[in-house]
Amino acid sequence: MHSTLQPLLTLAIALGLIATAAQDANAQESQARPRDVRYVVFHRPGPSWIAGKSMFEQPSVRAHVAYYRTWLQNGKLQFGGPHLDDSGGGMMIPSAGLSAAEVKAFASEDPAVKDGTLLLEVRPWLIGMAR
Repeated sequence: MHSTLQPLLTLAIALGLIATAAQDANAQESQARPRDVRYVVFHRPGPSWIAGKSMFEQPSVRAHVAYYRTWLQNGKLQFGGPHLDDSGGGMMIPSAGLSAAEVKAFASEDPAVKDGTLLLEVRPWLIGMAR
């Protein structure tokens, strides 16, 4: 190998090793950081939803709100509310630390879900940005 290329090759290898070490360190750090995963409950109109009536005019929505207020009062609900477009439904964001099973079990006992006014979907959500 030409003598002037040897130092450049050595430098390139060293920089590659440093970059790889930095990537490994970043990957280990991100795995070590706790992730804030919430199991968000999405509601949408179900088969008993009365077409042409707002969310607030649906027969079991008051019971639905009262049901989720118990979770709010117990510190298990962080945010909740209806969507404001014409699609109806809404979402509930439980507090940190609740399992998917606990959220699904609670959401399934919602009076508006049980009577078919609302359908639910529980989806995992990673909070990637927060203040």
